Amino acid sequence: MRILGIDPGTAIVGYGVIDVINHRYTVVDYGCIRTAAHMYLPERLDRIYQGMQMLIEKYQPQEMAVEELFFNTNITTGISVGQARGVILLAAQQKDIPIGEYTPLQVKQALVGYGRAEKQQVQYMVKTFLNLTAIPKPDDAADALALAICHSHSRKIG
Repeated sequence: MRILGIDPGTAIVGYGVIDVINHRYTVVDYGCIRTAAHMYLPERLDRIYQGMQMLIEKYQPQEMAVEELFFNTNITTGISVGQARGVILLAAQQKDIPIGEYTPLQVKQALVGYGRAEKQQVQYMVKTFLNLTAIPKPDDAADALALAICHSHSRKIG
């Protein structure tokens, strides 16, 4: 099973692609889709959408895991991230890729066994699950890999 994990954002969209065979994990690739801060939001959304189409075409994921939107204090940022999330979900839906959506708490629970785990604990578990020599960088890519692992455990398709 090939899973594409996505950590949505407007400046940086983290992605992580893993293969899961007989409960064994293999990293295929990870990285980020980046947009410049000076870009008009519709341009950023277009770049994210195009990047998602490229990832889906290149890696042919069977399923996708996306972080659910979590509003902190900045609602304006939350709205723009929600729009980015929308084009991410659209790209997957257009290719009929089943989508699982997970909160940060669910990801922490799945990887660490504790929903209030620290980011460093989650990153360490990503490194361990994927048998990597170092924690993946940037953090957005590590988060996307964590989402893919969480999905492989949960397989909660929305």
